[in-house]
Amino acid sequence: MFRLPHIAVAVGLAGSLTLVSLPAAAALDLPNQPVLTLAAAQQILTAAQTKAQTAGWPCVISVVDSAGLPILLARMDNAAVPAGVELAPGKARTAALFRRPSGALEDAINGTRPAAITAQGFVLMRGGFPIVVNGHTVGAVGVSADTPQHDEEIAQAGLAAFK
Repeated sequence: MFRLPHIAVAVGLAGSLTLVSLPAAAALDLPNQPVLTLAAAQQILTAAQTKAQTAGWPCVISVVDSAGLPILLARMDNAAVPAGVELAPGKARTAALFRRPSGALEDAINGTRPAAITAQGFVLMRGGFPIVVNGHTVGAVGVSADTPQHDEEIAQAGLAAFK
């Protein structure tokens, strides 16, 4: 936990400004959370790309942080789906912000929760997985290859290298 030892407060009284220091007992406890580093994102992307190359599934791979913001994107030569440049980061963003695989949302639409389709701005397709460290989602990986199964296999290979 991060602890703030002292908090200074400015108090204005009748045109004067006084600085009041609150005791340490009033300090806030802020949680520490892990973050996804560039090095870790590169490790995930490299493993995913190796899987895709070995299997012969050229694709687009994206790694985002916990807010769904891009850290890395790789478009392999001859990527099967040109729209993957938008789909892969969208899948990763969806997985990061929903804190679950993007495929779970695809399942919801096709099953018991068709209203999930109204989640605008998200990619509700297989291929995005959250990256979790000590119970905290620190980011996500998203893949757009040629089939949903290949997307998931490539993304899982990236995750496996991280753990």
